[in-house]
Amino acid sequence: MSAVLTPVAPETLADVAVERDIMVPMRDGVRLATDVYRPTLAGVAAAGRLPVILERTAYGKTLASRSEFDHGESAPRPRAEVASWFVRAGYVVVYQDCRGRHASEGEFVKYLSEGYDGFDTLAWIAAQPWCDGNVATMGLSYAAHAQAALACLDPPGLAAMVIDSGGFSNAYQCGIRQGGAFELKQATWAYNHAKESRYAQAHPEARDALEHEDLRLWFRDMPWSRGHSPVRSVPEYERYLLEQWQHGNFDSYWKQLGIYAAGYYDSFADVPQVHMSSWYDAYVRTATENYVALKRKKRGPVRLIMGPWLHGDRNATCAGDVDFGAASAFDGNVAPNWRTFRQRWFDHWVRGIANSVETEPAVRLFMMGGGSGRRNAEGRLDHGGRWIAADDWPLPDTRFVRYHLHADGRLDPALPRADAPALDYDFDPGNPVPTIGGSLTSGQPVFEGGAFDQREDARVFGARFPGKALAERDDVLVFETAPLAEDTAVIGPIAVHLHVSSNAPDTDFTAKLIDAHPPSTDYPQGFAMNLTDGILRCRYRKSWEQPELMSAGEICEIVIEPFATCNLFKAGHRIRVDISSSNFPRFDVNPNSGEAEGFAAQKRIARNRLYVDAAHPSHVVLPLVSLSALSPLVP
Repeated sequence: MSAVLTPVAPETLADVAVERDIMVPMRDGVRLATDVYRPTLAGVAAAGRLPVILERTAYGKTLASRSEFDHGESAPRPRAEVASWFVRAGYVVVYQDCRGRHASEGEFVKYLSEGYDGFDTLAWIAAQPWCDGNVATMGLSYAAHAQAALACLDPPGLAAMVIDSGGFSNAYQCGIRQGGAFELKQATWAYNHAKESRYAQAHPEARDALEHEDLRLWFRDMPWSRGHSPVRSVPEYERYLLEQWQHGNFDSYWKQLGIYAAGYYDSFADVPQVHMSSWYDAYVRTATENYVALKRKKRGPVRLIMGPWLHGDRNATCAGDVDFGAASAFDGNVAPNWRTFRQRWFDHWVRGIANSVETEPAVRLFMMGGGSGRRNAEGRLDHGGRWIAADDWPLPDTRFVRYHLHADGRLDPALPRADAPALDYDFDPGNPVPTIGGSLTSGQPVFEGGAFDQREDARVFGARFPGKALAERDDVLVFETAPLAEDTAVIGPIAVHLHVSSNAPDTDFTAKLIDAHPPSTDYPQGFAMNLTDGILRCRYRKSWEQPELMSAGEICEIVIEPFATCNLFKAGHRIRVDISSSNFPRFDVNPNSGEAEGFAAQKRIARNRLYVDAAHPSHVVLPLVSLSALSPLVP
């Protein structure tokens, strides 16, 4: 190690130098390709120690991150340009390709190498003569997962984090599986990114095979198996995908470093950290769970930011067919822009610069709703919304209120009748309820996330009757309030308690929370806007670790936990809950046969029953917050 050198004053920087493809060895000898951006003086890399910002990515360290652009810009900034911004602000910036991706060596096993690889990378950085011993981390999506993985090991030198749309609290319940079902975005991701794998690049015939697969056709032929999948030409991707799909019960596989921060909260690095996601992102539960646990266990500070966007689309004002208004963008409402936000966070907590970051709210949320309900110039529903600030999550003044499901389709706090009849429907796995938006990502070219009218159209995979509302299906049970007499804020986690039975040994139940806009000139049939949804595979009704098949006619109480939401239901709207047994292709379809996860050879129609009487009071618990208790966010 060299002697301590005089730090370089940021304002004297004239340019930026980059050293590319430094092959940094990991503890097992695998080398990871790393780029280092440093300040220069007179064209020479400046001597001196500076704090470092690290981003580890699976998407190419030299390629633009798709969300690195300011509001109003149409193209993302190259990573080199982003690095230059931070270098000129007084940092060294390090980008690294994750193991097995792009220029890095090794086998790619999605998520499971990032903890120790991140730890070793940070140790290497800390030993360099240009590092002052402090390393901050940043990154979106996979880069967020990589941050949380290394933080679980509390590496020396880690100084601050900005975790954007990822960082698994528990991938078994958010990100890979949910409620026992498998999230099929993992299948679309594996196919799309296998094309750029090291194997496909080295074997043109494998890449050509991938290009000629019809992924939408494969989604009609599930489950997949070894050698019978659209990713069979890249074995390492097929292998990890099928492991995730076929590993149903919650055992040691799901408690591995990289996908289970909840198991490492005690050792998780106690550094200033931001957890950001959005209501139509796949990582709502990850962000809120990490915030809740780490705020209580750490000195922090720990912050939570939740927008209304799709995954990483922080400056988009719409998600799907719904627009939330100019106020919904991150830039200009939460901070001047995303680069400035991160720089100020690092400046204060890493470099000790006084900039009042420590006084900003612990929780910043975009509350959807309050718009005109008209169709805007872009053809989207104007749902509107505004930013609010809070001291904690869930909001301190939240009232958790039971809304009961009634046999006549009502949804209200009144207790159901003692003699209320049960409600039956047939769930045919050959005709699942199609996914129409939701809190999901990476589904292209098969499905997409966001807010949509819950009505089939030509864009919907599996749609059979364009124009038909999902509420009209025989296998969808609809419960809704009367038109609301006053504006109602629902902000927080959602829980749906159902009493159910089936004649099948295993089946699924789903629940979807909807803001039902009333009919209008622009939407004569109204607009059933999906807010959040969830699923429960009944074999896991008692235990995630020890699945148990159902007995015919056995009445079971189950709990479905849709992601949290933050929505203002305007007066005249209805709060609606839809109950069914499938949501495909968001989740894999239960064959109702009781066979092992991912291995079903049979499909059978299940007669599923929902009980809504006084002895079996099925209900949804809604988090209600008084509008007078809400504080506006002042950017």
